[in-house]
Amino acid sequence: MNSLRLNGLRKLPPGFRFQPTEEELLFQYLKCKAFSFPLPASIIPDLNICNFDPWDLPGELGEERYFFSMKEAKYKTGNRINRATASGYWKATGSDKQIISRRNQVAGMRKTLVFHMGKPPHGLRNDWIMHEYRLVNNYLNHEMEKWVLCQVFLKKTSKKSSEEEIMQSFCNKNRNEALGHRMEPKVYNFMREKDAESSSSSSASSRSDITEVSSSACSRQY
Repeated sequence: MNSLRLNGLRKLPPGFRFQPTEEELLFQYLKCKAFSFPLPASIIPDLNICNFDPWDLPGELGEERYFFSMKEAKYKTGNRINRATASGYWKATGSDKQIISRRNQVAGMRKTLVFHMGKPPHGLRNDWIMHEYRLVNNYLNHEMEKWVLCQVFLKKTSKKSSEEEIMQSFCNKNRNEALGHRMEPKVYNFMREKDAESSSSSSASSRSDITEVSSSACSRQY
């Protein structure tokens, strides 16, 4: 399969998609990256994931994007990881998932994070999701453990919600228009009945100003 190159990275030709399994991401890419082995394909860029808001990351906005990143300590002392960006922060959710090797050993973990707008702990959750894969093994040194592979994507239900909002707005508009059309004949009939009453009683006096004007107009015509 031929591939294009962009900034030193391979870019798949139209019609091809990079859809690796979790085992392939962990063992074929992250492990090779941590041990400085040749990668199967140079299509995952290196970057600090927290230097970008999720919508500003390189790649197609509507597709899953993959990045090699180094875990960055939030403070000089301590093990807390910095997950803040310019507009918000990534917050872990749920329990980490174990990635089992073919030898039935735990060789890696997957952490799920959700992006929140604003500052913790009062950030607003949105639909950006990140899966962070890391290696777990006794023979990893400190630098190897820093490497993670991040998969960033927009939750699919957000698109469905947008479509539902559009359809709901469309239905409300049609319903309001239908109600408007139903009201028009009632107003018209009411006015026509008033005019008819005014014409039939043109010779009689009325207590209302509207009836007096209608009666005098009809009398002048006849």
